[in-house]
Amino acid sequence: MSWLPKSNIVVPIDFSDESEQAIRTALELADDPSHVHLVHVLFPLDSVSPGVVWGETDDTKREKAVNDYFDTYLAEKGVEGVRHTVLFGNPGHEISEYATNNAADLIVIPAHGYHGIKRYVLGSVAERVIRLSKCPVLVLRRHDQD
Repeated sequence: MSWLPKSNIVVPIDFSDESEQAIRTALELADDPSHVHLVHVLFPLDSVSPGVVWGETDDTKREKAVNDYFDTYLAEKGVEGVRHTVLFGNPGHEISEYATNNAADLIVIPAHGYHGIKRYVLGSVAERVIRLSKCPVLVLRRHDQD
């Protein structure tokens, strides 16, 4: 098995600066931009969420908003030809499952580098993906921690 190029790369993004770096890295590693799958995971709404209670939002509206933002974000960054999807659930689990279901060769994920209590409270998506993934995971280091 050759290390490069990859023909099926999953890139979880949250639209941060680190996400852009992950997209650029995946595009460098992929043999074609259409083989890069961008994934954004939304936590499901519960029945007591204010938007649900007031009837102002639902998962369909949220998914449409994220897909619309995907188009804007990718155009602003000059990224063309990639695929994107929105998932609902626990990010670590959903990303790993998506990669498995789509026979991913690689997951490229940014590390936000939280530490201390913030890491404990927020958890680490990258860490969960590493533990749950059945394919190699490339974790990118934050630039501001050099």
